[in-house]
Amino acid sequence: MSVGRARSWASHPAAVVVLAAGEGTRMKSRTSKVLHELCGRTMLGHVLAAAGELEPERTVVVVGHRREQVVAYLGEHAPAAEPAVQERQGGTGHAVRMALEQTGELRGTVVVTNGDHPLLRGETLAELVRAHEDEGNAVTVLTTEMPDATGYGRMIREADGSVSAIVEHKDATEAQRAIREINVGMYAFDGKLLADALQRVTTDNAKGEEYLTDVVAILRGDGHRAGAHLAADWVETQGVNDKVQLAQARRQLNDRILEAHMRAGVTVIDPLSTWIDVGVTLEADAVVHPGTQLHGSTHVGEGAEVGPGSTLTDTTVGADARVINSVCENAEIGPQASVGPYAFLRVGTRLARKAKAGAHVELKKAQVGEGAKVPHLTYVGDATIGAGANVGAGTIFANYDGVDKHHTTIGEHAFVGSNTVLIAPVSIEDGAVTAAGSAITKDVPPGAIAVARGQQRTIEGWVERRRSGTRYAEAARRRAAQLDEAGDETGDSGEAGGSGGPAGGGHGE
Repeated sequence: MSVGRARSWASHPAAVVVLAAGEGTRMKSRTSKVLHELCGRTMLGHVLAAAGELEPERTVVVVGHRREQVVAYLGEHAPAAEPAVQERQGGTGHAVRMALEQTGELRGTVVVTNGDHPLLRGETLAELVRAHEDEGNAVTVLTTEMPDATGYGRMIREADGSVSAIVEHKDATEAQRAIREINVGMYAFDGKLLADALQRVTTDNAKGEEYLTDVVAILRGDGHRAGAHLAADWVETQGVNDKVQLAQARRQLNDRILEAHMRAGVTVIDPLSTWIDVGVTLEADAVVHPGTQLHGSTHVGEGAEVGPGSTLTDTTVGADARVINSVCENAEIGPQASVGPYAFLRVGTRLARKAKAGAHVELKKAQVGEGAKVPHLTYVGDATIGAGANVGAGTIFANYDGVDKHHTTIGEHAFVGSNTVLIAPVSIEDGAVTAAGSAITKDVPPGAIAVARGQQRTIEGWVERRRSGTRYAEAARRRAAQLDEAGDETGDSGEAGGSGGPAGGGHGE
């Protein structure tokens, strides 16, 4: 355990060195091991986020295998981090030496951590630094107590709590193997003493590599104090070496994220089927139903409900809105708006307050005004729909002419009849109506109705002449006989049929 005067703060380290040069053969992937993702970030991204909480003067990432991938990632996501190249896999001591050869002499605390420990918390690293500086150590080892320590290096302590040795499992006695405190493989060093000790690390071992653990023995042999800080949660200290462990870490991290949201007032109906990225924010009284995934920078407002079976990426959901069985990407859903079921909101879609995108509706770069409704079976692309407008079922906004995309404007309180095709660019002005089944190619003035469909033509007896002997003809004869019989009984000799529906008919609610 750490001893000494406790502080509520830690100084900013001179540097954090992240070891990310390993080959990671057990991942069996063309992607660098440390770039595998969980909960919205790469493993390396999680480690850099934790390290960033220390506000170090410098952050150095040692790269080696597939370094072009890692360097590109750093350039895009962590430009302040400096890559240091380890040309050959010469061990952990060699990797840190490569980092210090690039940085030059570092005065102050140097933290060394690993790029494949995505569950590591920033507060744990801060506690490591505090313990290191409180105790005046030359080196402080991060440790934890494992339920089963088989295979790990055991921490051997002096009576005052300082570290006397780190003994590998294969070299440990039975008494030492009973110790559950193990070396996690992360350290806080005095930067100047670290640089000197690294020059004295040998390769006199089975692998012919420079081990960072040897620095602990060297510094202790020089008369300096070696300490250890015990991390309370052994789970967060575990590394990821293959995709089984990656899946386990993903579950553990997701559980941590869900717990934090639930304790902040969010209702998660079924945590086992709910996945939320680290960058997602939710307000109190939001409800997340089963089978839901929230990715990227998605935000869910107070009282809003998402799910079941919904996937939202970089999407904003306003207060008291509802999203059911839908996929939303880079969309904005206003307060009290309604989405789904089975809607697809694509990039650039914005629904205002109380707007509706209903069942089997797809929207792309569409602005839907306050209270406007697109309830059923409709594609809306590159369009503006005014407040209170209604778009009938089966409507298509034909925005693409094969070369360019064009815009459609629907005015306030306009009514688009069912099965209308709006051929952009076109404008349906405020209060205007389109008749069901129309193909609209010209602007419709305010308050007008546009009818763009052929007049119905009925050819009597066509089926009997052209489909004689088929089941269709038989059905027609049978029904005609029934109608004739009904006419004889009532004495009605008028023609069957009636007046058509309203010219603007549409199924909009």
